[in-house]
Amino acid sequence: MIEENEKKLEKIIFKPEGADPVEFFVLEQTRLGGHNYILVTDFEEGDGEALILKDLSEEGEEESRYVIVSEDDELDALAPVFEDLLDDIALERDEED
Repeated sequence: MIEENEKKLEKIIFKPEGADPVEFFVLEQTRLGGHNYILVTDFEEGDGEALILKDLSEEGEEESRYVIVSEDDELDALAPVFEDLLDDIALERDEED
């Protein structure tokens, strides 16, 4: 049951080429440097993996085209923006070898 003050998260389906569709819940969105970005997670409640997706769709396209942001400079610029928008989260980057 959802309390009145709880916000229901929007669910999107990400369809990567050559892979099965994946459902994500949108935590927040922002616009930076002329591009729209969304912060998504794989779980509606609790701790989960989060990704920042960049919208590459052109004006007038019916469906959005998102790519996962993986460039360090772009992630470093976006993480604090999303942390400010969502007071109760801290984004931690998984370090790859």
